[in-house]
Amino acid sequence: MSDKELSANDRGYKVVFMHGFTQEEMGRILRGVKSIVDDPGKVAFCMSTKNNLDWKLGDLIDDVTEEHEYMKKNPPPTNGST
Repeated sequence: MSDKELSANDRGYKVVFMHGFTQEEMGRILRGVKSIVDDPGKVAFCMSTKNNLDWKLGDLIDDVTEEHEYMKKNPPPTNGST
């Protein structure tokens, strides 16, 4: 069974879904959660959008954790480098 076939829960992820917070509040939540969990790399964060508010919770969690895994393996360039 590949990682893609495993559910987010089976891969050991925790997901924090935020709705209605300001950018500043979300940053504080992100830092606070990461400071208290054993493995911050296994915590995926997301915020509500017009699109995802209609999703089933399981689908949202799977999508967020798949994107989190992708971004860990393929981080965006920083400081203008490509």
